[in-house]
Amino acid sequence: MELTVRGKNLEVTEALHAYVEKHTGKIQRYFDKPLKINVLMRISNMTKTCEVTVFVDGVILRGVEKSNDMYKSIDLVFDKVERQIHKYKTRLARKFKGKDVMSQQFIEEKEQSTADNDFEIVRQKRFVINSMTPEEAVLQMNLLGHSFFMFYNIESDGMAVVYRRNDGKYGLIDSEHN
Repeated sequence: MELTVRGKNLEVTEALHAYVEKHTGKIQRYFDKPLKINVLMRISNMTKTCEVTVFVDGVILRGVEKSNDMYKSIDLVFDKVERQIHKYKTRLARKFKGKDVMSQQFIEEKEQSTADNDFEIVRQKRFVINSMTPEEAVLQMNLLGHSFFMFYNIESDGMAVVYRRNDGKYGLIDSEHN
């Protein structure tokens, strides 16, 4: 397992690093392949935030938790990632079928589970994709009152999405052509 622990506005002590390392075992036990886990701990306005990103064979699991105590944030975020694994274990096992990525015990638990957790699409919508700049797309998104907006980016000549971030700023997801 490759573990990276970083701190922002915080010095990562041996105790914090050991605490994170102890929690990574909870995630590693679900997979036979080694994982790459990135942990970012930061303090802003007295709020302790812990972000965990797990990379395993092309799948990314991510969780972010905030609290007034860093150890509590670490507990909460690793519990969240573990819940994601349980929630999506059927689809994860299907994706990794024949690749020896998921642990055999976890796959057997999945097979014993009778609940089918496939995603249910409850609404489908079609619309015309307009060509515009990212700035025009942000304006259109705000006019519609949406939190994201899909458009054809004339600057990069491809499909793109603008979205409103949690910090109130905007993000852009742009496509690349092979």
